Amino acid sequence: MANQTIESTFQAAISASKINGVVICATNTTGSFTYNHIAGSRTLLSGESLPHQLNDIFYLASATKLITTIAALQAIDDGHLSLDSPDTISQFAPELVNRPILSPDGATLTPPTNRITLRQLLSHTSGLAYHFLHPYLSAWREKNQEPLQPGHRRPVEEAFAYPLIFEPGTSWSYGPNLDWAGRILERATNTTVGQHVQERICKPLGIPAQDAQFYPVEGDEPRSRMVDLNPSDPEGLGLAVVGVTMDMNRRSEGDFGGHGMFMSAEGYIKVLRSLLANDGNLLRKETVEEMFRDQIGAEGEENARGVFDGPTGIFYRVGTEGVKVGHGLGGLLTLEGVDGWYGERTLTWGGGLSFAWFVDRSNGLCGLCAIQPAMPVDVRSLSDLKNTFRQDVYRKFEKWKKEEKRKL
Repeated sequence: MANQTIESTFQAAISASKINGVVICATNTTGSFTYNHIAGSRTLLSGESLPHQLNDIFYLASATKLITTIAALQAIDDGHLSLDSPDTISQFAPELVNRPILSPDGATLTPPTNRITLRQLLSHTSGLAYHFLHPYLSAWREKNQEPLQPGHRRPVEEAFAYPLIFEPGTSWSYGPNLDWAGRILERATNTTVGQHVQERICKPLGIPAQDAQFYPVEGDEPRSRMVDLNPSDPEGLGLAVVGVTMDMNRRSEGDFGGHGMFMSAEGYIKVLRSLLANDGNLLRKETVEEMFRDQIGAEGEENARGVFDGPTGIFYRVGTEGVKVGHGLGGLLTLEGVDGWYGERTLTWGGGLSFAWFVDRSNGLCGLCAIQPAMPVDVRSLSDLKNTFRQDVYRKFEKWKKEEKRKL
């Protein structure tokens, strides 16, 4: 994999019917280096197949979390919310106050000692967790939460109304933290997450409004560019990204900041480059600096290492196996650099099985890879393809820098 190129590897996957297509974007701090690779096709609901385009709209799944993090941090910059005061949670998410902690055997609930903060929500250290990642939490949910009737939806506060799995601030667990952060933003600003994103993220960066929407995507023109809108996914739920029967969007009422957004790769790379350059278009410079600091802290470090290095760590490390990692505000954070690859404090995450992004300020590079898998999804193939992207885009950047140096 170390010497594989994006062009040959992704074309081979298309030829082997492992994927239908891909859009890859990368750029540097100044925007002087631009790499866009577009291959394969998308199939419309009509059955018509068209070549991929740079402005095709992908389902972001968990890549939504970075956008919601930025939105919440903007509300902090504006003075609407506090990053560290538990009073923010008390005022705008009282449902989370004194949320009990469920024991690993699922037998007991105990009151928390610590109060949840917005910082903990943005860094997955609050104690909230996805039920499908923890069998005992799933069992509690099945026993205590009323089944959702067909055709009905739940808002964030009802969908994620189950206990914590650890004392706030003492560990790390992937969960609905950003869904709650988005709900807090809405209550504090009297707007929806989607409306906030349009006004405060899309407009400053020149991203067309129709290119960034929460489910359901509206408008014939943007729907015509949705790569998931095909005979396998007539509702445009995002099947090809998640790779399994996908009904989270169907069950969600409102804008879910942890998973519900659709966006073009062309738009998403603008967000990444703004963070890379720390250009002030989205956030205060000191706020961006905070995003790239490890948020887990001394108290939770040992427990978090157990998660990252444990049996389920492969799902969270997004290609950083063997690298010491923490978590920033918005994504996984590398705590050491690798020669020729991710630098120290690279922020990175993904969405579903097929979307990956990174922002490497040490090396001045950011990029994303948005794959459209063929169904049924070959999970191992997608993992290999994303790692080829992560490695080869650095080789291309180094080659470009050498060529630029020769021109001087």
